[in-house]
Amino acid sequence: MEDEHLSDADAFTVMMEDDPVLRSTIVVVATLDQIPDWDRLVERAERATRLAPNFRRRLDLGGPPFAQPRWIGDPHFDLSWHMRRVAAPEPRTLDTVLDFAQITGMTAFDPIRPRWEFTLFEGLADGGAAFVLKLHHALTDGIGGIQLAEHLVDLEREPGPLGEMPPEPEDPSGDLIETGVSAARFEAARFWGITRNAAVAIPSFGWQIVRHPMSIWGEAARNIRSTVRFVQPVTKTASPIMTDRHFSWRYNALDVSLDDLKAAARAASGTLNDAFLAGISGGLARYHASHESSVEEVRVTLPISLREEGDKSGGNRISLVRVTIPVGEHEPIKRMELIGETIDRWRSEPALPHSETIAGVLNLMPSAVIGGMLKHVDLVASNVPGFNFDIFLSGARLTGFWVFGPTIGSAANVTLMSYAGRCYIGVNTDGGAIPDNDEFMKSLRAGFDEVIGLAGQTEAKPTAKTAAKPTAKPAAKKATATSKRKAQQKRPA
Repeated sequence: MEDEHLSDADAFTVMMEDDPVLRSTIVVVATLDQIPDWDRLVERAERATRLAPNFRRRLDLGGPPFAQPRWIGDPHFDLSWHMRRVAAPEPRTLDTVLDFAQITGMTAFDPIRPRWEFTLFEGLADGGAAFVLKLHHALTDGIGGIQLAEHLVDLEREPGPLGEMPPEPEDPSGDLIETGVSAARFEAARFWGITRNAAVAIPSFGWQIVRHPMSIWGEAARNIRSTVRFVQPVTKTASPIMTDRHFSWRYNALDVSLDDLKAAARAASGTLNDAFLAGISGGLARYHASHESSVEEVRVTLPISLREEGDKSGGNRISLVRVTIPVGEHEPIKRMELIGETIDRWRSEPALPHSETIAGVLNLMPSAVIGGMLKHVDLVASNVPGFNFDIFLSGARLTGFWVFGPTIGSAANVTLMSYAGRCYIGVNTDGGAIPDNDEFMKSLRAGFDEVIGLAGQTEAKPTAKTAAKPTAKPAAKKATATSKRKAQQKRPA
């Protein structure tokens, strides 16, 4: 049976939601080449919720004082409430799906039900379909979401039999006494874990004092400084223009070639993530310039995955770190180099393995204090490695795959999901911080155009809402978007 109580990291995504601006709702939008078989899809969803039981459970926030929120059974679980199918409204394009997605993303979950919803849009203008999956961040992080998706999707259009339906999961709920006992056991286990880790460390610590009496205090100081960097209060946004915060999200989608972005990264001896962040920082430089403003660097929240081999799917195995990335440096290769150096430093932070404990401490602080810090972060950026091959949903092939992460108080969330040779980039902007969404997207596309240009390309391909506004003139020998996508889907990511 899965853990009844939320981890500190999962609980953090729930406890800060007293302020709607800090809601941790994730929305996935995917396009399909045809309408999937609905009956097969429902059967797969039933199977998936049995294999990932928290999708059949709701959150109980009313436990004993200081106890973690916990998963409890939904005695009235009804899969048909969570899964809906509708005819796509005119003009039956991705734009209309995104309009729905941003509205549902801002709508609160029903607290008496499991926190996810799935809506299928049938009959898009191109003969295909699309779906919108809404779920709470407490259910999973990005990589965990990909693992969970494996329960729902197929590797071929017409797969063979899946075998017997798994049994319904156990209900972890209990009466009031059982709840209290369970909470006490859970909290005792947390305390014991901390004590045990300290007991293991003390002999080594003492031996180090004997052998290197000065160095051990230097190590302690480094750990303290590292922890301070994780929790250091933020009282002012770095951006002079993206300062207001409203609970008004706007979703936009674009995609670029995975091979091109990797080639651009190689030009700076960097990683895909370095190129991704360099495209964002270049876009931010242009956006500030369009407002006759400038900024040397911005503060970005990045999730660093702590997921290891053998970890169960679902839940959050990430540490959120706040880094500053250069915006004033206009040379893209130099920007990537500086970004790579910054990320490498954070990955080696001594406090990184203790992020779960840090999250537990933050959970004890007033949500208004945490919210005030989060609202001074300029941006959230996430890079999620997805499937590097075609996947199918009940007979329909996925042709596009965007993830729109929550802003959690920042001006925007930019999430990259790689899939079948392309990088699908979902952009969620706060309407208060970025009231001129079209100008922001124009700037962001130009930033990616610049980075992609290092790979010999001239433009980042816009999608849907931005498709009519190209920012660079295509090269004469450039392949069409359709032929290029088909060719790239044959290559492994």
